[in-house]
Amino acid sequence: MKVIAINGSARKNGNTADLINIVFEELNKHGIETELFQLAGMDIKGCKACMGCFKNKDNKCVQNKDALNQCVAKMIEADGIILGSPSYFGNVSSELKALIDRAGMVSLANGNILKRKVGTGVAAVRRAGSVNVLNAINNFFFLSEMIIPCSGYWNIGFGREKGQALSDEEGVRTMRNLGENMAWLMGKLNTV
Repeated sequence: MKVIAINGSARKNGNTADLINIVFEELNKHGIETELFQLAGMDIKGCKACMGCFKNKDNKCVQNKDALNQCVAKMIEADGIILGSPSYFGNVSSELKALIDRAGMVSLANGNILKRKVGTGVAAVRRAGSVNVLNAINNFFFLSEMIIPCSGYWNIGFGREKGQALSDEEGVRTMRNLGENMAWLMGKLNTV
């Protein structure tokens, strides 16, 4: 089994990546392969509503001059998906929002290709906005008919400067619990 995590932060290897890596530690303990794909510097464009993906039905967006199709291919291959983002003005980063919109359209255009994969969100925040970040990510998962594991709390960690989220004891504990629950769920689904 494999989990792909897409880090929507503009800061490569910042707090969002740190939180994702804590989840990865738990997944790795259960023999689940993990990969982190970071959108920092990728300049993913928003959906143009051209409906080309519905015409072509080839698991790709017709806009092919950025990393979106690479992300979609990784999502299709994976059994589990983690989307991570800091809170930018109370929502996901613009790069992650573009990925959500375009990957969502590609999925719908191709018979809901992400259906029944396990998906969860992770939010790194300075102070507020985490619920909106997780709602945006979960809405993508809901519309894609994915299965969402929980952690016993919102999947958030607090920290502004690089590395500060690792000092958030409750956030770290939440990520560990999330990784454990995600591994358990993926194991159950893998036996079906």
